[in-house]
Amino acid sequence: MVKNSVISVISQEEKRGSVEFQVFNFTNKIRRLTSHLELHKKDYLSQRGLKKILGKRQRLLAYLSKKNRVRYKELINQLDIRETKTR
Repeated sequence: MVKNSVISVISQEEKRGSVEFQVFNFTNKIRRLTSHLELHKKDYLSQRGLKKILGKRQRLLAYLSKKNRVRYKELINQLDIRETKTR
């Protein structure tokens, strides 16, 4: 689960356009949709939305890993998500 320190740091920053905040927001949406899909397995529209959000988060994480590897590693550790595959 998301650590409390991440929530307080990101909410205090008030930089809603930052990559970290966007990834944090997408991660919350992904977790919420995943729990919804556990109950409603045939909700294909929500599955499609989940895939779109996963793609957006993946692109943002790829951008962040190119620009600032240290911030990328910190964010992945704080949000407890896996590192993206590199080609």
